[in-house]
Amino acid sequence: MAPRTTRPVGTPTRGTTNPNRLRRMDRWIAAVHGPALRRADDPPTAVDLGYGAAPWTAVELLQRLRADADPRTRVVGVEIDPARVAAAQRHAREGLTFVHGGFEVPVDGAPALIRAANVLRQYDEEQVAAVWARLCARLAPGGLLVEGTCDEIGRRHVWVALGPEGPRTVTFATRLGSLERPSDLAERLPKALIHRNVPGEPVHAFLRDFDRAWAAAAPFASLGARQRWIRAARDLAADWPLADGRRRWRQGELTVRWAALAPGSY
Repeated sequence: MAPRTTRPVGTPTRGTTNPNRLRRMDRWIAAVHGPALRRADDPPTAVDLGYGAAPWTAVELLQRLRADADPRTRVVGVEIDPARVAAAQRHAREGLTFVHGGFEVPVDGAPALIRAANVLRQYDEEQVAAVWARLCARLAPGGLLVEGTCDEIGRRHVWVALGPEGPRTVTFATRLGSLERPSDLAERLPKALIHRNVPGEPVHAFLRDFDRAWAAAAPFASLGARQRWIRAARDLAADWPLADGRRRWRQGELTVRWAALAPGSY
């Protein structure tokens, strides 16, 4: 690892973490970005940025990407709190390392993936675009930044996927059995969107239409929450530019193009 020449960029998070918390995000990454990882000539590097007080999410990211995307993947856990880095070292193994750092992402080369879950939630909305730009600039060509928020046990999650060119999509993912209506996911919107869930903003209109489609799909509830979600997603696709289809909808996911939800300041 290259020697550090500057202080880490950013501030420590609360560090809250739980095993299996990011399983929905990991599953999506492996399915959607796995082909790009496998096409890399060299073993791809994935960064778990801000993994928190315990390294479970980094350990699980390595396991999932190696099993479901590319067995050559290497994961680097990056934490701004040096005590957390020291505590994580006992979990280091072949393909998994932990380093002290922040948004400068102090790893050798350009990562194929940076995952930042529950990190930017503590920042001001005005800071998000600059952090996104900084992280995207660290990506390898064809790389992916995934930034979002979930609840403490990973039942509800919303994330933005970005490439070197900027934001691409927003994904809503949930355990369908825990959902009363799609707008329940609003409390897990990433920082760039959570304060924009007000009338007149695109994300508010999207969640309103999603709730309406969910209500209209109520007859399908007798077939299970999954069939109701699929029907609501199909109806929603008539008015919104969805970026996925039935295969992902069956997983309790729905992805929409960023441009459709982007606030005017982005």
